[in-house]
This record gives sequence, C-alpha cells and structure tokens, in this order.
Amino acid sequence: MSELSPTRELRCGSRIPLLGLGVYKISNEDVPGAIESAVEIGYRHFDTATLYANEAGVGEGLRRSGIDRSDVFLTTKVWQDSHGYDATLRSFDDSLEELGVEEVNLYLIHWPSPAQNKFVETWEALLRLRDEGRAHAIGVANFTPAHLQRLIDETGETPEANQVELHVRFQQPELRAFHDEHGIVTEAWSPLGRGIDLENPTVQGIAQQHGCTPAQAILAWQLAIGNVVIPKSVHADRQRENFESLQVRLSEADLEAFAALDTGERAGKDPNLFG
Repeated sequence: MSELSPTRELRCGSRIPLLGLGVYKISNEDVPGAIESAVEIGYRHFDTATLYANEAGVGEGLRRSGIDRSDVFLTTKVWQDSHGYDATLRSFDDSLEELGVEEVNLYLIHWPSPAQNKFVETWEALLRLRDEGRAHAIGVANFTPAHLQRLIDETGETPEANQVELHVRFQQPELRAFHDEHGIVTEAWSPLGRGIDLENPTVQGIAQQHGCTPAQAILAWQLAIGNVVIPKSVHADRQRENFESLQVRLSEADLEAFAALDTGERAGKDPNLFG
C-alpha cells in the first residue's frame, strides 16, 4: 500500500487528507470498484454528493474494501432542491441511509442558489447537525466571498471549507485570500481543468523538468498553494498517478509560472446565477 496523504487540521480539530477521490459522474454501479482500488492505493478521503446519485455505491465500496470507518474522511453535500432547514435535515438523513454510515466527516451546501435565498437557513441546519455530532465538520461549496460573509454576519459561524472550481486557468486568488483570512480550507474541484490544462506548454515543460506527468505537476501545484484536491478517476492506474503527485516538489519559479497562467476563465456554473 502507498503512503497515506498528508492531512490538514480543520478549525474543529478534524484532519482532512489533502488529496482525495472525487466521484462526480461515476455511476452507482462503477463507484464501488473505484473506491476499492483507491483504498488499496492509499486514498482515505472520498467526496460524493446527493446530486451524484452514487452515495450507496460509495458506502458499498468502503465496506468491500474492509477499511475501518474511523480511517476514512467522508464528504457529502445537500443539493439545492433541499435547501431550507427541515428539508436539509431530511436530505442529510437520506444521505446517511444511502451511505450506510452514522455520521460524515464533512457536510457541505453544494451551491448557494441565491435566487432561492435559503442558504442561511440551510446553514443553520448544518450547524445543528454539527452540534449533534452527526457531521464532524460543516462547510459549503461554490460560495463567493459575499455568500460566505453573509453566513458569518447572520450566524456568527464560519464554514470549515469551501469546495470551488479552481484550476490553472481559474485560480480564484481573491477567494483564496478571503479563505486564508477566515481560516476556511480551499478545496478544488475540477483541479485538472477538465483535462484542458494538461495540454498547456508551460505545464508540460514543468512536468518534463520534474520527470512527472502534467497531471502530477498540476496537482503538485494545487497542493503547494494550500488547496485540498479531489481528482476523479475510476481507473486504478490513473488514481495511482494522481496519488503520486504527493511526491512532486515544485520550485518557487514553477509556482510563479503557474500563477501566470490564470486567465479568469470559469468552466463551470456561476454561483451568483446557478440555481
């Protein structure tokens, strides 16, 4: 088995592995095998969501792997069709049943859905789940600084993490600075830029210098700037390649070269408009 991922301490005292496995768009039938191979490689952090419709498969994969539940950092998320206090509590119960667990390590609001204007109420439900001990840590995904500030102002409670689109072309420096100021962990989804960034000549040049793949160079950059990353793959060889990015050490010149690649080009939905 490979060495395990290093971890980072959340404000609540829990430790989150810096590199995990995302399972977006992996079918409920395929995800158990992906989880089993990832556990064998050394992954201990798994990220799913109600939207992904594969929570049951994630739970099955963890049980098949034989790993002790206490050794796993498990994240899921409430979708925007369940915003609101009571609806969020029901959705959480459904997720636990699907996963076959009694608690999760991190529970997130998947999108702010500002048109509904229920994300503060939804956050209050997450606070209850945290206080009950059923979600060890709570956070959000795809929140802007304005959304985060509203949660802080209206509840006095700051999310532990914000999982956002973040890749070479969309580095979100202002959001990351807000996170650093408030002790919020930045988690990057689509950390490889949906594969587009692998073709970037600068990325390929840095990878060649370090004797690694472009994907490993990008993940090493994500980790070096302080992000938690959750690349997705169902293939054991690609999972292993991604995991081995933990061994790549970039220079300050490499980090400056990466920073220069930011174009502000969002590939996913705009959190101010979606939902």
